[in-house]
Amino acid sequence: MKYEVRIAGKSRIVELLRDGAFWQIMLDGVETNADVAEIGPGVFSILLGGASHEVRVAPNADGSLTLQDGPNEFRAEVADSRTWRGRKHGGVEAEGRQQIVAPMPGKVIRLLVKPGDKVEAGQGLFVVEAMKMQNEVKSPKTGTVEKLSAKEGQAVNAGDVLAWID
Repeated sequence: MKYEVRIAGKSRIVELLRDGAFWQIMLDGVETNADVAEIGPGVFSILLGGASHEVRVAPNADGSLTLQDGPNEFRAEVADSRTWRGRKHGGVEAEGRQQIVAPMPGKVIRLLVKPGDKVEAGQGLFVVEAMKMQNEVKSPKTGTVEKLSAKEGQAVNAGDVLAWID
């Protein structure tokens, strides 16, 4: 998954790929490997570059995150990975028939559209709940909802096809 993260006003591009117990992490295009284990709710043990970190992650009411690593505390804003992939560049949006996939494992808690609905790029299609947070899945293009394959209450895995937009 690819994220745009803003910490202290500085934007960084973070890409995460899980490989068994390890994570392949790209930070602004530079690769590193990390050993990450969740040791409690919102608490992660991270071995990164030979250094051990215990990082506490807490969501804030405004959608940002507070990250605490020992005495260091950071406030982070994560730009939605779906909006990153579907972001308009110079006014260009996704073209052709698009599959809409679940960005993470979770549960579809709300359908915001039905087959045949006209949608705009960036319009919400579904709400998926993951780790007690609600995430809106948005359309990458202006078009028509061709088919829905997800239902309210359905558990989904990352990458499961939820809909098609034409």
